Amino acid sequence: MTAETKKLRVALGCDEAAYDMKQAMVEHVRSLGHEVEDFGTHNAEPVLYPDIAFAAAHAVKEGRVDRAILICGTGIGVAISANKVPGIRAAQAHDTYSAERARKSNDAQVLTMGARVIGVELAKKIAESFLESEFSGGGSQAKVDRITAYEQEQSGKA
Repeated sequence: MTAETKKLRVALGCDEAAYDMKQAMVEHVRSLGHEVEDFGTHNAEPVLYPDIAFAAAHAVKEGRVDRAILICGTGIGVAISANKVPGIRAAQAHDTYSAERARKSNDAQVLTMGARVIGVELAKKIAESFLESEFSGGGSQAKVDRITAYEQEQSGKA
């Protein structure tokens, strides 16, 4: 963790396809100086990943953690699930640039990755890019504000 990087509370969660990668990520995120809340799964038995993604996303929404990293086979299912929680912006990234831009341009609070798509060492670098980046506002602020406004408009129509 660099002097400029603040200590974060990070939720980590996965399905059975990503159990080994999540275990490595727990250790790695802690080694970077961040706190980790492990949302499971805690073994390689089949699990419904939406429940884990919902729980971690709610922890972000409620301010119990600052960010979340969710991993499944492709990263797609946990991204879709986390994005169902109002106020959450989850972004799938399989490269460091996308992870950085998810934070800097889109103010994403949740990173998703696929354990069947990338290896553990790359996942660690992607997570570092995500955790070290901050929302830059600027020209992206109006876009993020519009996403938030649309979400609020839609919640009133339910």
